[in-house]
Amino acid sequence: MLNMAFLTNSWLSSFSQPGLCITMAVLLHYSLLAAFTWMSLESVHFYLALVKVFNVYIPKYILKCCIAGWGLPALVVTVVLIINKDFYGNGSHSESNPFSNFCWIQENVVFYISVVAYIFLIFLMNAAMFITVLLQIHSVKSRTQRRSGFWKQ
Repeated sequence: MLNMAFLTNSWLSSFSQPGLCITMAVLLHYSLLAAFTWMSLESVHFYLALVKVFNVYIPKYILKCCIAGWGLPALVVTVVLIINKDFYGNGSHSESNPFSNFCWIQENVVFYISVVAYIFLIFLMNAAMFITVLLQIHSVKSRTQRRSGFWKQ
């Protein structure tokens, strides 16, 4: 969805239809956030599979993942649309914007909060999950080596 929105964005923005451009910008924004949200959910799944290996039962796990994976980005995009739908638009309307003929977020503050901060939080969460998994693997490896040394003696 992200690739299709990105690849068709420039072509659709050339029609100079504000409604079409806002729709494409919203779709691109949503797709980008959804891709990163699903990456974050994959790190949670990675954590559950490698750290909390046994006795992990989450009722309706896939449904909860789907609600988070598709719902969180929808919530962010909806909030931006409720505040002001004109945050989305065609970059060619302002001379200071280097992304001419591309439908995207026009306000820098909105971009930094709804995209950069969102992706940064996901990056922090993924890094924390990765470090936790590495520490768990290291502790299992060191315990195995200690047991192996004990049996050799």
